Amino acid sequence: MRSSGLIELDAVLAVARRRGFRAAATELGMSRSALSHSIAALEAKLGVRLFHRTTRSVSLTEAGEQFVSGVAPALGQIREAMERAGSHRDTPAGTLRINTSAGAARQMEPLVFEYLRRYPDMTVDIVTEGRLVDIVVDGFDAGVRLAELVPQDMIAVPLGPDQRFAVVGSPTYFKQHPKPRTPADLSRHRCIRSRLPSGGSYRWEFERHGEALAIDGEGPLILDEPNLMLAAARAGFGLAYLTEWNVAADLAAGSLVRVLDEWTPPFPGLCLYHPGRQHVPAGLRAMIDLIREKEIP
Repeated sequence: MRSSGLIELDAVLAVARRRGFRAAATELGMSRSALSHSIAALEAKLGVRLFHRTTRSVSLTEAGEQFVSGVAPALGQIREAMERAGSHRDTPAGTLRINTSAGAARQMEPLVFEYLRRYPDMTVDIVTEGRLVDIVVDGFDAGVRLAELVPQDMIAVPLGPDQRFAVVGSPTYFKQHPKPRTPADLSRHRCIRSRLPSGGSYRWEFERHGEALAIDGEGPLILDEPNLMLAAARAGFGLAYLTEWNVAADLAAGSLVRVLDEWTPPFPGLCLYHPGRQHVPAGLRAMIDLIREKEIP
């Protein structure tokens, strides 16, 4: 047992979190074969199987569940001790893992680039996905989401100003269709709908003078990626409902036209969030300090 290293323990916890070798190998930055070898070596030392393996799934054995429940807190304490020691360096070093959406990651580009210029010994590992995850269980230092989506038990740090949605269409589209004057008019328009990570369609939300509406429009496309929605709107396939940040360049260039402006009030924007714990890793603390110093345009 004394020859077992942190790499083997990391491997077990990553496979348990991700429920598979491929995703765990990607998280750890190692090959599947190396990951499998590490776990097999540890199982041989322990004399028990930690995982049930089939061609379709990976799950913990009873011994594996007991092992993970005992090792995870201890490994967390080891990492915290290492982070505390590392915090005495002149500059942070290590890896900062952030979970966010693809759109939020694009808005974070200037911040991340400045962070890497300031802290060359840091690595920023950003994982983008539409669904919300438990950043603690999945091994992330922080998440970035809209303020309304941040779990209540997390510490939230605003990333920038409030945001607004915008309903946009191409000039070509509006040559063939009258501009809607109220959200109810959208029933006579083609809408480029947004697919939620849960599988349902996102309903376009509007509000004016205290009147709130949610519209589930009809249209030829259902997409789950803002850039695809932008391309479809530019091509005249219908109206899109996107954040101002996504459409600002097109509105300035005249390739898209905004409608229903008075029906889309501002709402709280992006936040970086992290667990509320006594010790914040030096790399995360440096990111928080940079956020408070700068605002994402």
